[in-house]
Amino acid sequence: MSDTAIDPRYATRPPKRPLRLSWSDERVRGIVYQIIVVGIVGAIVYWLYSNTVHNLDVRRIATGWGFLNREAGLPIAEYLIPYDPTDTYFRALTVGVLNTLKVAVVGIILATLLGTLLGVLKLSKNWLVSKVVTVYIEIVRDLPLLLQLLFWYALLQGLPGPRQAINPATGVFLSNRGLKLPFFEWVDVHSWALLLVVIGAIGTYFFHKAARAKQMADGQPRAVWPSAVIMMLVVPLGAWYFMGAPFTPDIPALRGFNFSGGLTVSPEFFALLLGLTLYTAGFIAEIVRAGILSVNQGQWEAAEALGLPRGRVMNLVVLPQALRVIIPPMTSQFLNITKNSSLAVAIGYQDIVSIANTTLNQTGQAIEGIAVIMLVYLTISLSISLFMNWYNSKIALVER
Repeated sequence: MSDTAIDPRYATRPPKRPLRLSWSDERVRGIVYQIIVVGIVGAIVYWLYSNTVHNLDVRRIATGWGFLNREAGLPIAEYLIPYDPTDTYFRALTVGVLNTLKVAVVGIILATLLGTLLGVLKLSKNWLVSKVVTVYIEIVRDLPLLLQLLFWYALLQGLPGPRQAINPATGVFLSNRGLKLPFFEWVDVHSWALLLVVIGAIGTYFFHKAARAKQMADGQPRAVWPSAVIMMLVVPLGAWYFMGAPFTPDIPALRGFNFSGGLTVSPEFFALLLGLTLYTAGFIAEIVRAGILSVNQGQWEAAEALGLPRGRVMNLVVLPQALRVIIPPMTSQFLNITKNSSLAVAIGYQDIVSIANTTLNQTGQAIEGIAVIMLVYLTISLSISLFMNWYNSKIALVER
């Protein structure tokens, strides 16, 4: 008998058996079991819905979404869009969503940068640097996040008042009123310039993609950076200049018992951002460290044999390969930052949880209020997951 393996291309597939309406056919049993499970789940959902509606009617609790169009009368200290207490609950909840997104986006960026730096430094050959980073990582990961948020908030509240504010640089003041920074007065021209930067980034991406395709076709490398500088820097700055945007920054100054002008970072937002960033950076550092160690040592040796310095070996050879290991657990940390931002209610920062809680207390629409919170976090989390899964598929190794 020959031991030669049969080529799968020439192997014939067994014919499909016809479906017999008999309990002895496993396919029929599988279909019946699925119908039963779906029926049970549907019955449970219907019972929960009918029981909830009945209990709400008995207790005369109003339901529905009509409250969104009523005047909120809810003061909100921080907002990215114009808001007044005479606005509707819908407007107030929108402000809460934007406040949550502000913390999540800025926190993800800062935690990623800090965590990546710490992960690389932990692998440093310098004993002191490596041990200091290790101690930091162990401390922040072993302490509850809520305790850290309360610590940073209490620390900021213990700072001196505006008249004795810490002034590390011109126009920068740190006091118990928050952090004051120089800032340009935001006008419509700035929005147009920002839009041009985004359009330039998209154009640069497609130009880089086309340049890579042409290089693969004819082997000739093409520089992308001149076009990127023009699209993302020259054009936006030109529009900013010719449309008359102000170039003089608004520098904060002490006026009476408080500062006026400039950009204000409230103690609540500062403490929340600081706590989330430092806490999550500890986990990201370990993810980055593990990803770097997953790259075979031969990759380091081969790159160094070509004469590349250690920094360029890390940037050009190791990190691109480590990303395939880093991205999946990094996605979980991005989701954790978003969900952990709900702890903002403990230090008085008005995110979607805080505003929705106040709304349901004022209106009695508890189910709708909780549903809004769940929908917001579900939407943000799914969006992050979809983007990170897309990026992970783009950098994955393609089998040939």
